[in-house]
Amino acid sequence: MSLKSVFTTTHTDKYGNTRTDIVTHRVLAVVGVACAAFILLASLWPLRTVPTGTRGVITVGGAIKGIESEGFTLVAPWQRLTIFSVRAEEAQIDNAEGSTSDTQPVHVSMTVRYSITPDKVAEDYERYSHDGNLASYIQTATAESFKAVTSKYSAPDLIAKRSDVSRDILAALQSKVEKYGAQVINIDMRSFAFSDSYMKAINDKVTQEQLRLAAENKLRTVEAEQKQKVAIAEAEAAAKVKTAEADAKSIQLQGEALRANQNLLELKRVEVEMEKAKKWDGKLPQNLYASAPIPIMNLGK
Repeated sequence: MSLKSVFTTTHTDKYGNTRTDIVTHRVLAVVGVACAAFILLASLWPLRTVPTGTRGVITVGGAIKGIESEGFTLVAPWQRLTIFSVRAEEAQIDNAEGSTSDTQPVHVSMTVRYSITPDKVAEDYERYSHDGNLASYIQTATAESFKAVTSKYSAPDLIAKRSDVSRDILAALQSKVEKYGAQVINIDMRSFAFSDSYMKAINDKVTQEQLRLAAENKLRTVEAEQKQKVAIAEAEAAAKVKTAEADAKSIQLQGEALRANQNLLELKRVEVEMEKAKKWDGKLPQNLYASAPIPIMNLGK
């Protein structure tokens, strides 16, 4: 039997003509039954999926009957499966206010990353959230922790010890969110500011400090240059003294050498005269020139 024969009818009218009509109401009935069957099958289908990073909360009539881990799970028709996130979530804290120990107002904006402890899912689902979003609770707890921590620090310490402040806020916040079954992963401070008048005073103080340091550095540079000049002058004077001492010593040695040489020359002269005396025959020269010396030996010495 063909599909056409199922959804069509043939009949003869009163004039003897044969007519074929499509049975549209039967088509609609079949489609309706198929859709109803599909919806019923989908609603009663027992196999469900719990995505990664979540937990499945099984409830019956609103009451928690079990917590399912990631993966496939069987859910009876009378049960309801709710997906509950245990991934890292963010809570934005904008312009939280606090006051320092020296009564300076301070404002901060932070991003807090947190997650639900898996073994606290049932408790959180029952008391705080049906999907794992605790942002409103985290924001309130963070603002309270910030006020408590900043009141222990002076304004200069908040600036100089920012890492300590962040660590103290993290510790204080962690103790507060434990009751929500959450854990703090980290805190990022996006902005940290005091009042405009205080910031201006800090800037002026920093400027003055920089000028003072610059003056001290310049003074130390001048002192170092003066010390260097003194050291150079002393070194030059010492070198001159050593040179003078060396010159004096040289002159002394030259004098001693000269005196020794004079004695030697005198000894040589005497030896020459003695040699001449040995060779002289006692006769004076016959002819003397007016300018010629008389050859008489000087034996007085």
